[in-house]
Amino acid sequence: MTTAYAPGSLVSARGREWVVLPESADDMLVLRPLGGSDDDVAALFPAFERVEQARFAPPTPSDLGNARAAGLLRSALRIGFRSGAGPFRSLAGIAVQPRAYQLVPLLMALRQQTVRLLIGDDVGIGKTVEAGLIASELLAQGEASGLAVLCSPALAEQWQEELRTKFGIDAELVLSSTVTRLERGLDLGQSLFDRYKHVIVSTDFIKSTRHRDDFVRHCPDLVIVDEAHTCVSADDLTGSRRNQNQLRYELLQKVSADPERHLLLVTATPHSGKESAFRNLIGLLDPRLADPQLRLDTDEGRRLLARHFVQRKRADVRQYLTREQDGLVDDSLAETTAFPSDRLFRDETYRLSPEYKSLLDDALAYAGERVEHAGAQGRREARVAWWSAIALLRSLVSSPRAAAKTLTTRSAAAAAQSAEEADALGAPLTRDAADADALEGLDTAPGAETAEAETNPLLALARRAEALEGPEKDHKLQALLDQLKELLADGYNPIVFCRYIDTAEYVAAYLSGETAPKGKSPIDKGGKNGWKTTVKAVTGKISPQQRVERIEELAEEAAEAARAAGDTEGSRTRRVLVATDCLSEGVNLQHYFDAVVHYDLAWNPTRHDQREGRVDRYGQQRDQVRVVTLYGEDNGIDGKVLEVLIKKHRQIRKDLGISVSVPDESSAGVTDALVEWLLMRSRQGEQEALFGTEELNTRSQKVEEEWRSAAEREKTSRTRYAQRSIHPEEVAREVAALREVLGGADEVCAFTEESLRGLGALVTDLPDGEAGFRADVTTTPVGLRDALLPLVGADTVEKNRPLPFRDTAAVPRGEAALVRTDPVVGAVASYVLDTALDATGDDEHRPARRCGVIRTDQVSTRTTLLLVRYRFHLTLPSRHGTRQLVAEDARLLAFTGAPDRATWLDPGEAAALLEVQATENTAPTMGENTVRRVLDVLPATADHLDAYGDELAAELADSHRRVRSAADEIRRGLKVQAQKPADILGVYVYLPVANPAAPAGGAA
Repeated sequence: MTTAYAPGSLVSARGREWVVLPESADDMLVLRPLGGSDDDVAALFPAFERVEQARFAPPTPSDLGNARAAGLLRSALRIGFRSGAGPFRSLAGIAVQPRAYQLVPLLMALRQQTVRLLIGDDVGIGKTVEAGLIASELLAQGEASGLAVLCSPALAEQWQEELRTKFGIDAELVLSSTVTRLERGLDLGQSLFDRYKHVIVSTDFIKSTRHRDDFVRHCPDLVIVDEAHTCVSADDLTGSRRNQNQLRYELLQKVSADPERHLLLVTATPHSGKESAFRNLIGLLDPRLADPQLRLDTDEGRRLLARHFVQRKRADVRQYLTREQDGLVDDSLAETTAFPSDRLFRDETYRLSPEYKSLLDDALAYAGERVEHAGAQGRREARVAWWSAIALLRSLVSSPRAAAKTLTTRSAAAAAQSAEEADALGAPLTRDAADADALEGLDTAPGAETAEAETNPLLALARRAEALEGPEKDHKLQALLDQLKELLADGYNPIVFCRYIDTAEYVAAYLSGETAPKGKSPIDKGGKNGWKTTVKAVTGKISPQQRVERIEELAEEAAEAARAAGDTEGSRTRRVLVATDCLSEGVNLQHYFDAVVHYDLAWNPTRHDQREGRVDRYGQQRDQVRVVTLYGEDNGIDGKVLEVLIKKHRQIRKDLGISVSVPDESSAGVTDALVEWLLMRSRQGEQEALFGTEELNTRSQKVEEEWRSAAEREKTSRTRYAQRSIHPEEVAREVAALREVLGGADEVCAFTEESLRGLGALVTDLPDGEAGFRADVTTTPVGLRDALLPLVGADTVEKNRPLPFRDTAAVPRGEAALVRTDPVVGAVASYVLDTALDATGDDEHRPARRCGVIRTDQVSTRTTLLLVRYRFHLTLPSRHGTRQLVAEDARLLAFTGAPDRATWLDPGEAAALLEVQATENTAPTMGENTVRRVLDVLPATADHLDAYGDELAAELADSHRRVRSAADEIRRGLKVQAQKPADILGVYVYLPVANPAAPAGGAA
């Protein structure tokens, strides 16, 4: 480029300073405001606007601060960086602070020319964050220009929210419900995948041949596939599920056929024991991995797979980068991730009331008779009757209301023209498949009625069911009340999971007091140590977005009730959410809830794991998540399901530390045998039906054998395919480099608290000794309150509602995380930096200053600390050629003596000066004179500052090469150049006291 202004140089225009970006040309300058973000980039035309070379103004002697001014200014500067110079271009600008273990997939990705990865980490570890880190980095580096996420429609809005709020990626939803609106705005012949750069697409919508070809032709160059295991078929799958998986697999085959397309596959169950399915999955990343001739347990197979596959369980990442595990020298890099220590399980039984037991027996007798009669009429009639019997049984053990609904609703299978069609219609409504796409729209109570006549005996049974509502005759509801009272007394906020919408609404109405006696909630407790409870229901009746909104409404209503009662600690308010399995995947609930009650047993234990995983995940504040499972002691089915499926699933999870899914077909076999036995018992009597238990026991044993075999295979695969291509010491080195540039958690916490105090906020501790603090920001300057208003709302900014700052990266909306990328922390840092650089502001509310004179007994000679900002021009090679970037860094440099005869200290000694405390006061006039003398000869340090900038540039180049160490072709042509001169933001002089008690050479 021949423009007069080199990339990274400073120019002055429109009354402010700008940094010149590499996209500039002779006749047009592309500029970013000094200290601003990429969102503020502007283009100027020198022919029409005045542009001048600029030099960053030095500090003024009168701008004196206290001993902490330097530290606050440095932290504000580093927190505000959005264009970091390190090898991870995006990390300075995203609103999430990744854990060290989450950098492993990112490092793996940067070592591939075309990124092809399978992320198979356990539930709750943060696969979405890991995929988002890779996506944002590829987009920031220009290695990808567009993004498509393929997922279940139920998860689409959550993906959209995660990408927008955490990674600044605005993606359009492409669903069956949105495509008409999107296509309406297209130009003639234009594909919506050309129109919208980033999209989130329903996998089932796009897999059809009608839409698939258009998507493949115009597919973005980066694709993320969520729940990728549902997109491949094992050889032993049959029926509609195999067909659905096959269509998805054909779509991914076409997407992955482009060797230039980045592909990220995300799933918590990459290898569930079916070798053919696993081979099909990893074969999408590299066709060699699909070849059965390549043994994955050989060195060659392991090396190839290790490039593309990362899989960790919680035990692998709970304590990551520790001295004991990873051989580190620097303990400060160790990380402990906030997962609950374990789930505390308790199984609680109930017995049916006499009236309920009589209804169940009569209904089973009727169903058994109908199944026997239909069996003589043909296969189609037999299957219709079978599915009606299962529907009747499941709804009866769920709730009286679900039973009444089922008894008066026509069976979906009754419309079938064949036995196969009856299975296709009946199975999804009565079985509990574990796939995420099987959760949506299937919480409606299934029908059992197959007759048209008004004399249908099911109508009489329905009227009997309706009369059983309430805890007096529905002992299951009474058991729930007892368990909830105990959980609430211990301070827990539980989720109650039900199988059917009717059951959830029935339970929620009673818990909230809507249908309870006197309209009072039966789970509230009065008195000094009592509590009030807010209850809401979330079911498949409402859209995924409305579900999230209702959960937030529940949290806000509970908080409002606490404020109205003067309960500032929130200790006398509770939240209870009643939900169906529409919430068992996709919505993260760990911020609001910490216990799970299984009101209805699922017939697939993976569904229980999915439910519990909504609260037992990263960010959960409780050390222990409680799980209560209610089951009927005498309804004939709950006890067996619990024993054969649920408890064995828990034990395997405890033994391996991971969940292993039982094959849906095997789970169905057990429950089919159990239903058949119940029907026989009701028709033939208890004694004769005992012979039917042989089939049940045989199937149960077979399931356990299959399960154990799958568990052993999974255990072996975890060991065999463990991620070893990135070593912990490599991650530690990059974490250390990141913290050097961007700052660590302790710095962010100290900066935020001290700045808010300096800006007039009332800062107090969080209740119960929780890490962090809360701040009343209503007394802070207007400029800061205006910046916080859209982030935390008017109640917090204007109505004395304290804003919690929590020492965790995961917080609910309306609170702040003590991480540099949190928007609230960023707003505080921006305000502190702006007021520090603008010396004309209100001196009372300027906690950071550009100068300072500190008298202390911790130095023996005059020592000067400089806060210096460097800008770098980066030339980064990529598979599409080289890219030109500008980045920033802030460093502390210190010297003893006069600037023209300086003895420079090492970086550690310079940083230590930030902790030095003043021993004596310094008169303002004397302070100004001291700083003026230093500033007058400060230009003598220019050569050293330039040389240090060159050293930093060389270190940055090495860091970029190191991250790309496995791909020489990506490193060729890499260059980093420091732009000179550097900006001196702050000058702080440390003077020895007249008679120091314990003099030390240099800085302490």
